[in-house]
Amino acid sequence: MSRYDAVILGGTAILPGHGPARLDVAVKDGRIAALAEGLGADEGDEVIDARGRYVVPGAVDAHSHVGIYRPHADDAKSESAAAVAGGVTSLLSYFRTGHHYLNKSGPYREIFPELLALSAGQFHCDYGYHVAPMLAAHVDEIPWLVEQGVTSFKYYMFYKGLTLSADSTKGREYTMADEYDLGHLYEVMCRVAAVAREKRTRISVSLHCENPELIRTFIDRVKRAGVTGLRAYSEGRPPLTEQLSIEEAGVLANDAGCAVNLLHLTSRAAIETAIHVRRRVPGRDFVLETTVHHLALTYETASDQTAKVNPPLRSPDDQAALWEAVLSGEVDTVVSDHACCMEEAKRGDLWSALPGFGGTELLYPALVTLGAKQRGLSLNRVVELLSTNPARQFGLFPRKGTLAVGSDADLALLDMERTRAVERQSAHSAQDHTPFAGMQLTGWATTTMLRGNVVFKDGRVLGSPRGQFLRRPLHSPPGAAGD
Repeated sequence: MSRYDAVILGGTAILPGHGPARLDVAVKDGRIAALAEGLGADEGDEVIDARGRYVVPGAVDAHSHVGIYRPHADDAKSESAAAVAGGVTSLLSYFRTGHHYLNKSGPYREIFPELLALSAGQFHCDYGYHVAPMLAAHVDEIPWLVEQGVTSFKYYMFYKGLTLSADSTKGREYTMADEYDLGHLYEVMCRVAAVAREKRTRISVSLHCENPELIRTFIDRVKRAGVTGLRAYSEGRPPLTEQLSIEEAGVLANDAGCAVNLLHLTSRAAIETAIHVRRRVPGRDFVLETTVHHLALTYETASDQTAKVNPPLRSPDDQAALWEAVLSGEVDTVVSDHACCMEEAKRGDLWSALPGFGGTELLYPALVTLGAKQRGLSLNRVVELLSTNPARQFGLFPRKGTLAVGSDADLALLDMERTRAVERQSAHSAQDHTPFAGMQLTGWATTTMLRGNVVFKDGRVLGSPRGQFLRRPLHSPPGAAGD
């Protein structure tokens, strides 16, 4: 009988904090059992040839939207298949009551178990949820949700105007919320901070930073000016709306003592303001996130409104500012903000077309190509942005996010030599289009392992879904990294 369940031989491992190393990896009972030179093929029941490949921790895609536009179970299966095809082994998806998702409101004590039941047996990767308290009553459910394994909560700053607008009935129909304003956000922050102090762990609020009153004003201006296309959408929701919301978030979070994740920062104004807020209150915990599409696309390079997304694609100068912040270390995480949205829902009027599109499969290839190969970003930093940092921030480290003895054997083998174009329709996602079509990328995953099981190999997703719910914070096994 072999010493290990599997051995991955001949690859170059990217060890967070250490960089590339010629190491073999041994797997036992779903965990990494050894990282060593010269392991033998006879030591593993399964032998994986990693020669010419870089071995990286599976990506932790900390921002996705499973089930937002399609039935939840169907979306979980197809979009998690796309995830593992890109070397993503953990997905954290946002969920809220209201329009889209399950299209219902009510207590999370009833709805969250339903969500978990719909998820069971559907994911090809491990998965967890960020939850949005939409109702005042949801604030009182935060301690219960933490007990269920939720350590991150969301507030949509651009929704707050919906319940305050002249047509508040329409807004309430969409959010199914009551007073969804900054007072509600402050109550959420205070309750999250209190539970975090009690549990002595990081529990955070994730913020979509756009200001609805300014959006209304600027959309009216853009329509009167006759601007069209994706540039019109950006000018209708300009960087100023992000900048103001980030400042508001900083003031409230500082007073409440709450850890905050500033989501999908898109512009020079947004990233510079976020950096300034973080430096202004050094005792507070602010995480800065951007997306693969804001790093890869602009409103000039994207071909049409199928690339509509919230917040919008920006100018080349805004994109350059994001890359400057990635390279300087100010950006903490890069995510996909993946939302499977069909092309039909993107047609017609720009303003009514649905926002969002998929990108989880492209996280490693895009960061390797646009970051490492084109801009000199180290592979160690690529792994930090896509795996280690989100695992730390959302209660998964060191079980996830690293190659270390005792950690889950979640890993991907990347081909750093072969370059191929992104296809219009992924073989794995259900989405029937992509704004990344034709982009030439390197660093594609050839093999992905989830807890020691090969779930993707040579272009094919293997086996039935075996993903498990990530009840955060994950408890570390004895001897795991960080113990």
